Amino acid sequence: MSLKAFHIFYIIAATTVLLGFGVWAGLDFAESGNWVHLALGAGSVISSVGLVWYGTWFLREMKDLGSL
Repeated sequence: MSLKAFHIFYIIAATTVLLGFGVWAGLDFAESGNWVHLALGAGSVISSVGLVWYGTWFLREMKDLGSL
């Protein structure tokens, strides 16, 4: 596995984990009403959007590198 492929895999895995945590924190906020969970969930979802942006930028910049 090339470094480029591993990097893409890591971005996808991190985005999935952040979205999962964001959903869990949102559901926990709905159940408990703890505002910290809402803030953590919102931060997690915002971070996942940032990772999606970074992933698309990375793919555009490395499209000529090959060996994916």
